[in-house]
Amino acid sequence: MRLMVKTPPVNAKVIATLPVFLSVCVAALAIRYFNLSIEAIPLVLGVIAGGLVDLDNRLTGRIKNIFITLLAFTVSTLATQLSVGKPWALVPVMTLLAFSFTFIGAAGVRYRTIAFGTLAVAVYTLLTYEPEQPLYINSLMILIGTLLYSGMTLLCHVVFPHRPVQENMAAAYSALADYLDGKADFFDPDEVWQIEQKQIRLAMKNSRVIQAFNQCRSALFYRMRGQHRHPRTSRMLRYYFAAQDIHERASSSHVQYQEMAEKLKNSDLIFRFQRLLELQAQACRDVAAALRNNTAYTYDERLARSAKGLTQSLQYYAASHEESEVHPLQRLAANLNGVNLQLGNLENNPEQEQSGDATRIAHHETSGLRNILKALSGQFNLESATFRHAVRMALITLVCCALVEITHLHLGYWVLLTAVFVCQPNYSATQKRLKQRIIGTLAGVLIGSILPYFTPSLETKLIVVVASTTLFYFFRTNKYSYSTFFITIQALTSFSIAGFDTVSAIPWRMVDTIIGAMLAWAAVSYLWPDWHYLALNKTGVQAVKGNAGYLKSILEQLKNGGGDHVLYRTARRNAHERAAALSSTLSDMSGEPEKYGDCLQQGFSLLKINYSLIGYISALGAYRNQIHKNETDQAFLGVFFEVADQLADMLERISDLKPEDFAERMAAIRRQLDVLHNIEYHDEQSNVLWQQLVMITNLLEPCYRALSRVEEEFSVQAAA
Repeated sequence: MRLMVKTPPVNAKVIATLPVFLSVCVAALAIRYFNLSIEAIPLVLGVIAGGLVDLDNRLTGRIKNIFITLLAFTVSTLATQLSVGKPWALVPVMTLLAFSFTFIGAAGVRYRTIAFGTLAVAVYTLLTYEPEQPLYINSLMILIGTLLYSGMTLLCHVVFPHRPVQENMAAAYSALADYLDGKADFFDPDEVWQIEQKQIRLAMKNSRVIQAFNQCRSALFYRMRGQHRHPRTSRMLRYYFAAQDIHERASSSHVQYQEMAEKLKNSDLIFRFQRLLELQAQACRDVAAALRNNTAYTYDERLARSAKGLTQSLQYYAASHEESEVHPLQRLAANLNGVNLQLGNLENNPEQEQSGDATRIAHHETSGLRNILKALSGQFNLESATFRHAVRMALITLVCCALVEITHLHLGYWVLLTAVFVCQPNYSATQKRLKQRIIGTLAGVLIGSILPYFTPSLETKLIVVVASTTLFYFFRTNKYSYSTFFITIQALTSFSIAGFDTVSAIPWRMVDTIIGAMLAWAAVSYLWPDWHYLALNKTGVQAVKGNAGYLKSILEQLKNGGGDHVLYRTARRNAHERAAALSSTLSDMSGEPEKYGDCLQQGFSLLKINYSLIGYISALGAYRNQIHKNETDQAFLGVFFEVADQLADMLERISDLKPEDFAERMAAIRRQLDVLHNIEYHDEQSNVLWQQLVMITNLLEPCYRALSRVEEEFSVQAAA
């Protein structure tokens, strides 16, 4: 029996903050014992820069990331350092760095993270420039701080190698629990009239599930690239595939929920469906808690009892109703039993390791210089949000640097620092961050102005620097105003350590923050504002085409035998990711309703239709492992696959069809569905397959109308 050392149940955010805390502690000791007061600011900023680009990976991957980061930071800080004091050189250099390091983010999340940190290093170099210091000292201190942080991340990775994967998996199961609760709301007979609002809320929750799944996939991918797979990685892989299967089953739609609720409102059956879903949601939360506490998940026997009660109630209902009414409910119950099975088997065979295509995870990042250049070249136009943001950041940097060099503004590069950190790719995110930045800075300035009275010695000031830097990192991803508050205190205290007059710096900190925030707001408001480019029509078409690819992949599985191969999982993920992109676009548009008018209402109609399509297609996906083919089924299946292929083709080409062509194709599909329905069959399988095709077909016309209306609204808006 293999002995496994358990990671203690430490809060994930505490573990993530440990490298910063340890790094700043070491830096503080060095400042104290080597009298590095002047060098304190760039040293600590180097640690912060290292934290900004920290990326989860296996050990060898982390070492590679550190090498790339140090190389990029060296180029950035030296280019900036050599240009300071020479406005004719500094302004174009900083503008070029801002554009280049923002635009390279188009190659992927990892590139975007490192690139932003590299741009931050250039700004940090400007902030900490001292003409009296030797040329190399400033850059060297920043790089030492980054290297110090990197060393601490390696140490923490050795101690907690698998915690990031477990935390990502816990977040995925938490999001899945919220999704299951959202699905349980569909079975409330007293709120049938709210079904459309529930569909929209569920679509938004689905976006969070997909985001969490992508985080898991990324963490697992980088740990599976080696030849030897750690048993805990295999366990997390099993959890990941189970979560995907649960999500697909929960996404499946076998019935018209409003019609079902009306029929079952006086039966206990609908409440049994709702209770089982709620128990499964709680079970997913229990899985998340077990992962965070590093304990084994214990299957709740209430799930089995609830499923048994549902089966008995369904049998009683079936005795007095027609098979056509009962079959969809039976499929729904079978799907929920499948969820129970996945939850019950999570901890079974923990030592067993699967291999092959069924456990392969697709690469999700652009790799190789040729592929990166190809990806970047495809984004070199104003239709690309990354390109627009890169140009915007370059112009902001140009204006800030020119402003400081012309006016000789005291501590002027705080303006650039604020603008770089506040300016986001879209208006809503920038506006939110702008308010938080100003509030956090104001609070930090108020507290920072009285701190000198309580920190008279170098030691007490260093304690404040350690605490404020650690808390800045702790809050930076979820409480931006808090993180700004603590980094303001850190900056003022560091200036005090370096011997600067912090009293005179306090009002300038506030003024520079306001100027930088206003420049960022003006940039996103007037430089290619995102509401001119939120192409809901294109996003909607892509979402529907994603469903076409998903349906085609399911049909391939139904024809050739079910499985969970990487190509199938990729098609399923693409469908959900494109649906999430549609949800995200509508969410951004909802922040500015006066700018979109009727287009927003049409967009939400399209979102509901698209999500219903995913539900009906997912029901076929959940069924793909159970299909049987005997001689009596061949006639039915032959026509079924013919009609299904035509449906998939219609979804793929729906935006290109003229009204008359669409009507002609729809009429042909409906005729074939009638033929399919008239083929003699007596099994549940054929009934389920036919029913799902009918429900998908019934959504084609509303989908076509919704896409057309969205296109019309965007055309009117563009003309205006």
